[in-house]
Formats: sequence, structure tokens, C-alpha cells
Amino acid sequence: MTRILINGSKGRMGQTLLACAARHPGLQIVGGVDQGDDLATPLAECDVVIDFTLHDVTAAVAQLCATHGKALVIGTTGHDEAEKAAIRAAATRIPIVWASNYSTGVNTLFWLTRKAAEILGPGFDLEVVEMHHRHKKDAPSGTATTLLEILADVRKLQLSQALRHGRHGITGERTDSEIGIHALRGGDVVGDHTVIFAAPGERVELTHKASSRETFANGALRAAAWVVGRPPGIHDMQDVLGLK
Repeated sequence: MTRILINGSKGRMGQTLLACAARHPGLQIVGGVDQGDDLATPLAECDVVIDFTLHDVTAAVAQLCATHGKALVIGTTGHDEAEKAAIRAAATRIPIVWASNYSTGVNTLFWLTRKAAEILGPGFDLEVVEMHHRHKKDAPSGTATTLLEILADVRKLQLSQALRHGRHGITGERTDSEIGIHALRGGDVVGDHTVIFAAPGERVELTHKASSRETFANGALRAAAWVVGRPPGIHDMQDVLGLK
């Protein structure tokens, strides 16, 4: 039995995790904490923490888990470089699953995006479009950022230089080395992501649309069961699903 503590239990994802965990007989939710609660005390009762909170909280959570020897699943996105460095430092002591998206379908999209970019080659222009609910705080989404990183890696491009965030005014013709990203926000959209490969005379589009947060929650729970007992280090859902 894998004992799980949920950090961010009162949020949308936290509530979904609590509901979904009841359908996983090998998992036990031993506690849930949220903003203002003490995380250290219930930590002793768990094997792994699932964190769906805010980016500026994650580094402290990772440090606390490392101190107590608890595995960690990070579902929060939007971390800055200092926060990422702190998480990597914690990962030298504990196993961490750190993924921009825990959906099995989205991780299949990651795999397909890499393969399509390799097969189609440099003759296709690259664009990514994502849409989320009006309450999402970071843009582009963590999932879209992962897609962009995959495309830049295949093309051997520096992502910071290749990115074009939307377009406005007289931008000139599109260059061969740019990757477009467009972030849409509105309503209650759980998460839509499309990767567009466009060439003269043809276009390939890969799309994933999430209609329920349960797909992310079930993936995070699967990651929690997988990560306990693993060696220290950073893992992602490609590891959990055996896609590497």
C-alpha cells in the first residue's frame, strides 16, 4: 500500500486527486494539507507527497521531503530558474517525478511530436497553440513549454531565441528558425494543446484535448505509486509509462 499526502488538497486538482484515489485499491491518502497548514507533521505518515500548489511553494516542499526522505510528485508549473535549481538539489537526495502534464494521452502527444518533427524535417514550420480556463496563472502552459522544448531539441535550436509569442503589427515574414506559441485563456477549458507542422501544400496537426481533470489526477497517482523506492533523481511521466 502506497501512502500519499496531498499538498494543495483544497484546490481543483487536490479535490480531484482525493476523488480518484478512492478508485485505486493500492493507494491510501493519509492526509491533505493546503495553504497555511503544517506540512511537516503529517509528512511522517506518508511515503510520497503529491504537490499541486503554486510554483513559489514547490522548492520548500521539495526541501522538506528531502529532509524527511519522502518521494515527491510535482504537478505545479511555472517555476523560475532559482526554483528549478532548488528542486534539482532536492532530487540528489530523493526520487522526484516532475512532469508538466500527467495525462497518458499528453505524454503520448510528447512522443508523437518528437517523432513527427524528426520525420517531417526542417521543411515544415512549427507552431503550438494551447488553451486553458480563465483562472490559469501561467502562460504558456507547462505542457506547451514541454512541446516547445521537444521541437527545439529536434531542430537543434535555442528555444529562448526561436520562440515567437503570438504576432502583432508588421512582423515581417516568418523565418525558418522560429517556433510560434499562442496561449488562449477563457471559460472552463481543462486543457487543449495542438502542435502544427505546416509546409507548402500540406499541414499536419497533432491535438490533445482534456475534458476532465481526472486524466491528470489518475496519472499523478500512477506516478506516486511508481516513484516510491526509486533511486534519487528527476523522473518524468515518460519514465513512469515506460516510453523512454
